[in-house]
Amino acid sequence: MAKRTPLYEKHLEYGAKIVEFAGFLMPIQYTGIIDEVLRVRKGVGVFDVSHMGEIEIRGPDALEFVNYITTNDASKLELFQVQYSAMCYPDGGIVDDLLVYRLPDKFLLVVNAANTEKDYEWIKENKRGNVEIENTSDRIFQLAIQGPLSERVMKKLVKEPIEELGYYRATEVEIEGKKYLLSRTGYTGEDGFELYGEPGEACKIWDRIMELGKDENIGPCGLGARDTLRLEMKYCLYGNDITRDTTPLEAGLSWITKFNKGDFIGKEALLRQKEEGIKRKLVGFEMKGKGIPRHGYAIYKGDERIGEVTSGTYSPTLEKGIGMGYVRIEDSKPGTEIEVDIRGRREPAVIIKPPFWKNASHK
Repeated sequence: MAKRTPLYEKHLEYGAKIVEFAGFLMPIQYTGIIDEVLRVRKGVGVFDVSHMGEIEIRGPDALEFVNYITTNDASKLELFQVQYSAMCYPDGGIVDDLLVYRLPDKFLLVVNAANTEKDYEWIKENKRGNVEIENTSDRIFQLAIQGPLSERVMKKLVKEPIEELGYYRATEVEIEGKKYLLSRTGYTGEDGFELYGEPGEACKIWDRIMELGKDENIGPCGLGARDTLRLEMKYCLYGNDITRDTTPLEAGLSWITKFNKGDFIGKEALLRQKEEGIKRKLVGFEMKGKGIPRHGYAIYKGDERIGEVTSGTYSPTLEKGIGMGYVRIEDSKPGTEIEVDIRGRREPAVIIKPPFWKNASHK
């Protein structure tokens, strides 16, 4: 049976269309995907992301262990700093992509909702050193407040000087006597914040943010808008653009793969791939006509099939079809003309240098 987040009743109250996603009943949209995307690009929108997983790692060897199970270098994290990272299998395939928070008494790993149990088991299986591993997902709600006007709204909510909070930094804040974790992060490309707290406080905080954001024309946004916003930034989605059959190097995530930090799971396989050279690469492309690419569509160059679409949609911000897909490395340069097979018709497209949306407001 599908779970409900602490904000489920609020979604019904705001007229959301509800779908099952990653084992949860979640809002796919409220007023419409296009409207919600533009709200975030121009103003501020609020997402319930309480379905995301949270795994805490504590103990004397926590740093060494986090460094062993993730590809990025957690030793570079300062206190209350956040890092984008990935976990890999020994063959270099991706277990999941995630955020790593370095907090005073623990590391907090924020993982994809569909992967929470799998990730938790994987982390436990690979346990080494003196560490405690705990899945705290059910004890945390998470809100994402996103858009160029998000700071204006959050300054009304918290007393702390959050205008000084840097990108991918976090802090503890107090709201009406309760403590929360607040980070300047998000999955939209715009300036924004993610707020973590106890589930019992979720509805009260939701109502407060909606009230305080009235002047900024704030509104709720669903998973449909979130997926479009992340694609406009060429942010990967696990299960589509990255899977256990893709590696960080193929997905353009070599920047979060630190070979000089010591041992980590997948290092040998990834080093071998780096030395041999990747055979395919994840690219972004824009449609030249009115076609909308979708997951699974074939990508051609001339008569040759050179890859497949992993994510595709209509971009309300750019007013055209956009997509991502793996293509042969020799056909992956920006400017390369390709065709996407859309229901039997070859529609022209061009590979671009990411992101698609180049005027994002993140700090």
